[in-house]
Amino acid sequence: MAKLGFIGLGIMGKPMAGHLVDAGHTVHVYDLHPEPVKELASKGAMGCINSKEVAQKADVVLIMVPDTPDTEAVLFGEDGVAEGLRPGSIVVDMSSISPIATKEFAKKLDALGVKMLDAPVSGGQVGAEQATLSIMVGGQSEVFEQIKPFFEIMGKNIVHVGGNGDGQTCKVANQIVVALTIEAVGEALLFASKAGADPAEVRRALLGGFAQSRILELHGERMIKRSFDPGFRIRLQQKDLNLALQAARNLGLSLPNTSTAQELFNAVAAEGGGDLDHSAIVLALEKLANHKVSG
Repeated sequence: MAKLGFIGLGIMGKPMAGHLVDAGHTVHVYDLHPEPVKELASKGAMGCINSKEVAQKADVVLIMVPDTPDTEAVLFGEDGVAEGLRPGSIVVDMSSISPIATKEFAKKLDALGVKMLDAPVSGGQVGAEQATLSIMVGGQSEVFEQIKPFFEIMGKNIVHVGGNGDGQTCKVANQIVVALTIEAVGEALLFASKAGADPAEVRRALLGGFAQSRILELHGERMIKRSFDPGFRIRLQQKDLNLALQAARNLGLSLPNTSTAQELFNAVAAEGGGDLDHSAIVLALEKLANHKVSG
């Protein structure tokens, strides 16, 4: 069995690391909060005091943290992964961060004799818990083949997209599609409700046609039932769309609908909804219409 490390045991990372433990691997874990470390240790993981210790004890270090500065701190901060790595180790960043920063991190690790994969995921908390995540991987193909068996423990749709940074670029593209589809579902259900139709029945009819999607199925139901406990928080969706819009500016590219969706998320966050599920974008649409989807 492999000697793995896993840093970042939040809403996604904890179940992902748990699957690796359940598969029989030795998994050294660390998080800024002690509770998930203790929980996984009770199931067979090995708790560590910092990221450096994880790197010292593992051959493959997986990271799942919220944003680019967090990944940088885990890798290169005080008591970070870089201080404990040995040449020949592999770092796998499964966070959703800047593609540009990812390429720089990979170069710095390569100078230490360490290979890196960027492997952001899609599927949310449910996908993490059920080990059905989609995993988009950037990095050398031979390194991908080494790590693929571990990806298969955590996910189902695993694609090697290209070189370092390409996994993150793919994730940004994914988040554009997700955000715009959630917004479209919100508009459609709001339109149906305002017009006097039952939005629940409209959703049920749409699920049988060309408009069918996983987002209509799951997030449409959340909008109707007013169930906005986070599977994926608005503040994280904002972060991902910021990556998209920043990259678009660098590329001289206009993403008008992405910008509109971001403003709607911003509106919900401005009223204290940053930790709501991203399906709560409908709250901004409802305020503009002075009408709720639920009637």
